Amino acid sequence: MGGVIGPMSKPEFEPARDITDLSGKIVIVTGGYSGIGYETVKQLLLKNAKVYLAGRSPDKAATAIESLELETNRKAFFLKLDLGDLPGVRQAAESFLNQEEKLDILFNNAGVMNCPTDMLTQQGYDLQFGTNVLGHFFFTELLLPALTRSYEQSKVPARIITTSSAGHQMAPGSGMDLVSLKGGPERDAWIKKKGMMAGYGLYGGSKIGNIYIANYWAKAHSDVLVSCSAHPGLIRSELSRHSMSCAQYPMHLISWPATRGALPQLWAATTATPAQMNGQYVVPWGVVGQADKRAADERVQTEMIEYMKEQLKGY
Repeated sequence: MGGVIGPMSKPEFEPARDITDLSGKIVIVTGGYSGIGYETVKQLLLKNAKVYLAGRSPDKAATAIESLELETNRKAFFLKLDLGDLPGVRQAAESFLNQEEKLDILFNNAGVMNCPTDMLTQQGYDLQFGTNVLGHFFFTELLLPALTRSYEQSKVPARIITTSSAGHQMAPGSGMDLVSLKGGPERDAWIKKKGMMAGYGLYGGSKIGNIYIANYWAKAHSDVLVSCSAHPGLIRSELSRHSMSCAQYPMHLISWPATRGALPQLWAATTATPAQMNGQYVVPWGVVGQADKRAADERVQTEMIEYMKEQLKGY
């Protein structure tokens, strides 16, 4: 059920010991200037990868890049990316493709959580689905030529790691209610019917959506890449900024630091064999776990993928 880890659990995976030299590897980490993303970038830099830190804020990125350089003696690069704006997602992908021929590892790490239900993306999609799922799906699809070239040059599969959460278990119904994904009367009626649980359902839907897209790439492009989803654990980060303060305090007491949260996705990206991680749901602190059975429903997955492809036409 998402990999519940007790307070005395010690990770077997240690980045400093277990990650081999990554010289020549080119990596993108979305949401890389804070929390789990920052710690992920840090460990990759320490192993000599060239890392692009992708996010909306140039100021936050500059601060993170300066701090990372002090900690690692290596410089990360900023890629402006607003996952909540589809034309902006295309601009980010094109900017990267104009700078690099290949992409070896993509961390779809950025995300938002428990947003007010009236918060939508620039194109009117639920902010959690639009950012966590649709934006990442579009970004990754646009980067497929660079991921493919990584395999063509090295004969080693490129890797995509998409951050999910045990919160995917809060997904509504069969896993995804398409009517809830875009602003309008149908969504408003859905939110009214769900009441106080609407926000949790929308977050859970976005997190099971992360598993769906990871599983989709694992099969659709298995000739050139491998793909998995990862649950970071209950982690202290900015992700819960939209949660009520009364909920934040107890979570703070039982949660782990971001250094721990980075371990599952780092293991999947650098240390696991392609066969170990492809199509899997990785849990703390770097082992294969078991997602909610709805995450394996290929019918719902296909419906969501087809829905997104239709929505992305024209962008």
